[in-house]
Amino acid sequence: MPGGISISRAVHDQVRDRINVCFDDKGEIALKNIARPVQVFAVSGAKESKTTVSPESKPALALPDKPSIAVLSFTNMSGDPEQDYFADGMAEDVITALSHFKALFVIARNSSFTYKGRAVDVKQIGRELGVRYVLEGSVRKVANRVRITGQLVDSATGAHLWADRFDGGLGDIFALQDQVTESVVGAIAPAVEKAEIERAKRKPTESLDAYALYLRGLAGFYQFANRQANDEALRLFNSAIELDPDFASAYGRAASCHVYAKGEGWSSNTANEIAEVTRLARRAVELGKDDAIALAASGWALAYVVRDLGVGAALIDRALVLNSNSADAWYCGGWVKLWLGEPELAIERFAHAMRLNPLDPWAMAMRSGTAHAHFFLGRYDEAASWAAMALQDKPDHQAGLRIDAASNAMAGRPEQARKAVARLRQLNPALHVSTLKHVLGPYRRAEDVSRYEEGLRQAGMPE
Repeated sequence: MPGGISISRAVHDQVRDRINVCFDDKGEIALKNIARPVQVFAVSGAKESKTTVSPESKPALALPDKPSIAVLSFTNMSGDPEQDYFADGMAEDVITALSHFKALFVIARNSSFTYKGRAVDVKQIGRELGVRYVLEGSVRKVANRVRITGQLVDSATGAHLWADRFDGGLGDIFALQDQVTESVVGAIAPAVEKAEIERAKRKPTESLDAYALYLRGLAGFYQFANRQANDEALRLFNSAIELDPDFASAYGRAASCHVYAKGEGWSSNTANEIAEVTRLARRAVELGKDDAIALAASGWALAYVVRDLGVGAALIDRALVLNSNSADAWYCGGWVKLWLGEPELAIERFAHAMRLNPLDPWAMAMRSGTAHAHFFLGRYDEAASWAAMALQDKPDHQAGLRIDAASNAMAGRPEQARKAVARLRQLNPALHVSTLKHVLGPYRRAEDVSRYEEGLRQAGMPE
């Protein structure tokens, strides 16, 4: 028949169950060169597959025992097929960078990219890939400029956890990809961690597993509230270790609690305490040879508490090689550079940590570290300014108060310096110039320690 394919009844009866097409019965039709009318069936299209399974009926994959994420292929909004390579490359870079976070379960590109060009509900993707979080993105090119957007979604609830956009020029396409990848990953990892902490808080106490205990420990550790909160965080990390003796990051974070206690003057600095920090840090390194968080936290603890600056610096450098997008590693590395007598490099590392995670709970400590670096460079006004920013969120942060007092004294502002010392003495009556060694890091240059002592002496701290 004109405009289509038609077959006779005899042929229809032979093929109807063998091929995946539908037929439309046209009745008996008189055809040229055939004496009598013939029953004709027109081919009307493919049959709907009887084996097709609706998304809702597919079995959902079980969620892993750590936060899981799928990065979908970024949508090319430019109408230019040539930009597909850039959109795909952008998503691939993010997948690669996220895979360096050992605390994350990241779906491989070949699985997450199967949804490319399909309108699929995020909840369905979460079920089919067995992930809790999905990152979507788009790329739009106009002339020689490009806009990249991204949004992180909880696949269980559909709630948006994070969204941002990035604009740049196409002059150096690879540099732009690196810049956006760093910004996206630096925001996503903390957003996932924050969401996981909130989930752990809602979980019944009697059903807490090692990871949930670890997350609750992080929540307490990030409060920087007081000695009791830090002690509780340490207890929770140790409880996580009891349930999972191979939990590298839990050992590292437990060691970090001892670091914070020492910095705030809560540590006894006994041989037993130093031995415990050594045990925790070494176990974290042994178990987490490829875990940047475990290595950075352990290196920080070994350098500060155990005073093994060389080993600590090497571990942090290894953490940065493993994951250059870890704000924690850059932060710990900043302090190590300070202690090594390299304040300019310390400033760079603290700045990089703040750029990766500007809303980090540790931001006040990053600002305090930056203040220390400017102080050792003789830039006392800059140091005082950074110290003031550090104290805005945590006015009783003792490292911030110490550098605030020393910087203002050396900058010729004795009244502000004395106020800081007065508060320090309330928080830690045992602190004197002669006992500073119990809270200061292992400064390699004696002149740095002498400068610090002189600043606090001028601020009114007793000998």
